[in-house]
Amino acid sequence: MRSQRGRASRRHEEDRGWLRGAPPPGWVRVLPVLLLVGVAGATTATPDARDIGFVLGAIPPLAVLSYGPLATGVLGLLVVILLNLPAAHLNRPGNTDLLTILFVAALSVFVSYVRSHRDAQLVAERSIAEAVQRAVLPPLPDRVGRIGCVGLYRAAQDGTLVGGDFFDVREGPYGVRAVMGDVQGHGLAAVGTVVSLLGAFREAALDQPDLESVAARMDRRLATDSTRVRYAELFATAVLLEFSADAGAVRVVTCGHPAPVLLREGRAREVAVTPGVPLGVGLVGADPPKGVTLSLDPGDVLFLASDGVWEARDADDAFYPLTERLAALSGTAPDPAALPREVWAELVRHCDVRDDVTMLVLSPP
Repeated sequence: MRSQRGRASRRHEEDRGWLRGAPPPGWVRVLPVLLLVGVAGATTATPDARDIGFVLGAIPPLAVLSYGPLATGVLGLLVVILLNLPAAHLNRPGNTDLLTILFVAALSVFVSYVRSHRDAQLVAERSIAEAVQRAVLPPLPDRVGRIGCVGLYRAAQDGTLVGGDFFDVREGPYGVRAVMGDVQGHGLAAVGTVVSLLGAFREAALDQPDLESVAARMDRRLATDSTRVRYAELFATAVLLEFSADAGAVRVVTCGHPAPVLLREGRAREVAVTPGVPLGVGLVGADPPKGVTLSLDPGDVLFLASDGVWEARDADDAFYPLTERLAALSGTAPDPAALPREVWAELVRHCDVRDDVTMLVLSPP
């Protein structure tokens, strides 16, 4: 009894996996071959079996559910050969028209049933995946402490909400801290690294007294993750910011990532900061990243962008002029919330975007 329940359970799990988009169960895979062999055997054994030739019409549609184009084509070719084989008696007219119509109708219902169940399962799984990805990178609030926040994220891989870029803004005992980073790789393969780095940042933002220590904590997290996977060689670039309590100053630390752009009175300039080595290559024992503290005036805006923006190139290999365009856009669209949308619109006109694109606008009061 236990073995029967075990076999039934395995069949149930197999069928469920098929509906989720996994390979179909074994009985579906062998069904086209069994039909071909069965009809061939019956029709060659006796000419009275010629009216069952309509069953051959089921083989190509069933093969679609189980095999690729090549195998489906081979099975279809075997059906045509069998239909024209004199020994099979299937090339003679018979009373099979009505049976053929009924059989094809029943087969269509079966295929539609399978497809509808698979579609429903895929929709449910996509909803779950979107919820998980939004938990990894939730939408930013309009304001964190005294700092206004606007973010834009476009993952390079279709169908995903999170790729290899990440950002976050958190308020803690040492002020408002922000991070933007870009991990090795793209798409779902990089999400695990993004989760680790965001977790390390959110914890370190509450515990560590300075940005250099926050960067070291993130580096240790990435280095630890790399030891679990052979030849992982995980690394990430990042830029970290810390605003003073009155939001009159900001400290910037970069680890291989482009520095923020400061927008002030219609002008734009990249913050001059010495970049440190990327995260994951080992900050412990190396020279720590050298941060810079920048005074902020009322109305100043900090614009952060990933490599997908800085390194976007058109067909003539010309880079998107981010700093120049930010200066122009900040003069025509003074609302900081509109900047990411305007830059994105220009970016898609400038080139075919193939990388993750991330932008973060931070505006002190």
